[in-house]
Amino acid sequence: MIDIRPAADRTANLVTSVADEQLDLPTPCPASRLGDLIDHVGSLSRAFLASARKQTGNRDGPPPKPSATNLGPGWRDQVAGDLDALADAWQEPEAWEGFTTAGGIDLPAEVAGLVVLDELVVHGWDIAVASGQPYRPALPEVDAAMAFVGSFEAPRDDSLFGPVVPVADTAPPLDRLIGLTGRDPGWQPPA
Repeated sequence: MIDIRPAADRTANLVTSVADEQLDLPTPCPASRLGDLIDHVGSLSRAFLASARKQTGNRDGPPPKPSATNLGPGWRDQVAGDLDALADAWQEPEAWEGFTTAGGIDLPAEVAGLVVLDELVVHGWDIAVASGQPYRPALPEVDAAMAFVGSFEAPRDDSLFGPVVPVADTAPPLDRLIGLTGRDPGWQPPA
């Protein structure tokens, strides 16, 4: 069991600090603007909340393409509330036991929990750099996400991860994780 509460709270703080006029800003994810990425964080929070609770419902496939147009009135409170519920659900030992479903895929619940942590750490970084906010995840979170991402051969076709961005072995752990997920840790918004 890994405590995802700090990563969820950090991501919620980042999301609630984004101004409406920032929703169209570019992000390190070339196909996503900041609003699209925030919609993705809300969607993944709801999906993995259901995964923690072992609720399969009608989740037989991947979520719809993220879009800022899905963000309704009160989106900041909605996404923050979804992240809070997600963190609560993954505090329960049963969430980490047995099998669950995510994106139409059956997988060990422990793996689903690591996916959640990785999503929160990496997309937290994406949101922070796109919106000009500071970002300092805890080293155990970064280490767990890096161990997860490095534990399998993911397709590097930009559907899940982009091609690995080479980062020096002596770089900070967060930079190495970001490079491993196909992002440039030196990415900055265009001036």
